[in-house]
Amino acid sequence: MNPGMKLLLVVLTALEISFTQSLIVNVILIAISFVYVMVKRMNFKTLFLLIFWPLFPALGLFVSQWLYGSDGIHFAWVLFTRIYAYVFLGATFTLTSSITDLALTLEQDFRLPSKFAYGVLAAFNLMPKIREEVQIIKTSALMRGEVFHVWSPKLYFKAILSSIQWSQNLAEAMTSHGFVEDEPRTHYRVIRITVLDWAMFAFLIIAVQVMLFFIRY
Repeated sequence: MNPGMKLLLVVLTALEISFTQSLIVNVILIAISFVYVMVKRMNFKTLFLLIFWPLFPALGLFVSQWLYGSDGIHFAWVLFTRIYAYVFLGATFTLTSSITDLALTLEQDFRLPSKFAYGVLAAFNLMPKIREEVQIIKTSALMRGEVFHVWSPKLYFKAILSSIQWSQNLAEAMTSHGFVEDEPRTHYRVIRITVLDWAMFAFLIIAVQVMLFFIRY
């Protein structure tokens, strides 16, 4: 499915289950999402992290509702499974879609301004460079006898200064490659929303509505 439409489907589904109290629907969404990401060959380390990290907030909500809530054990299970429904719905997008494809389709098919689409794409592509720069800053500080921790303001100040320099370099590079704001653009790679994309989106969104309407428990 087109990445933009997949993101829209995930957001709409997550928004709808936020206002419903159907335990069975949450479990069905988790199961379908789990099967989908496994078909896409998700590795077991990622699967473990998807199950392990949400366990803490999910248990916290479950225990709080069970012990102190007024809606009973059923709603406690609804809150527990809702957390995992959010996580696995998000995984169906984040683990199977490319940020490059998303940026391109948002620009070409959803009329997102080019400067915003390419700016977001550049920020994601700079993440490895940012991690490398942070490590360089820490190493340089150690050579001077200073230790920068995660909470050290100097670490973030120096990282921000480096980012400002990169942003200027990036702007100059885009200009030198012919990028002009608010001007018509051609695309080396064209992404279009196909009839199959629309059909899959309509089928899945209708299926969710049917489940939410008929499955109340």
